[in-house]
Amino acid sequence: MGELVLIRHGQTEWSRDRRHTGWTDVPLTEEGVRQAEGLRPLLEARDIGRAVVSPLARAVRTAELAGLGGGAADPDLREWDYGGYEGITTAEIRRGRPGWDLWRDGVVPGGPDHPGEAVEAVGARVDRVLEGVARSVGEEGAPDVALVAHGHVLRVLTARWLGLEPGAGALFALGTGSVGTLGREHGRPVVTSWNLAPSA
Repeated sequence: MGELVLIRHGQTEWSRDRRHTGWTDVPLTEEGVRQAEGLRPLLEARDIGRAVVSPLARAVRTAELAGLGGGAADPDLREWDYGGYEGITTAEIRRGRPGWDLWRDGVVPGGPDHPGEAVEAVGARVDRVLEGVARSVGEEGAPDVALVAHGHVLRVLTARWLGLEPGAGALFALGTGSVGTLGREHGRPVVTSWNLAPSA
């Protein structure tokens, strides 16, 4: 049965340091390259008929290294725009906003390159992605569709696939260089695997 194969890009310096990395183009670290290359055997074992990729360089490079180069770029798969919290860690934000939680409290506006985005806006973007790719999911003999993108946007997409509010993406932690799959069971949208990483 065709599935959606969700692939989070490999490690970057900012993801390693837990800095919010939205639309800033940060390259993969050496570890991120290793993670992305390690995905290739896992993906080669699947029948992937189509790949859709965030246009940000860390996702494009991960797709190339994982054997999915040439996938169609979709700006709706860009990461959440963290606005004024771009490049800042949760610990740093909580010094000024004790108890702050991205999923509950959102972001503050940043400069012109980072105006910020509500979780509902991210949800609207991934709804458009799902409209374009989900038709054959769960059909017998249908190929898989790979989505190569970022942690938070893929978590929101998973929540929307399951019919949940966008903020329910908080429940689906997804590590760098890892894979999750979404499918259908008896016609119902389900998570079929989650947070899989190739063995070292």
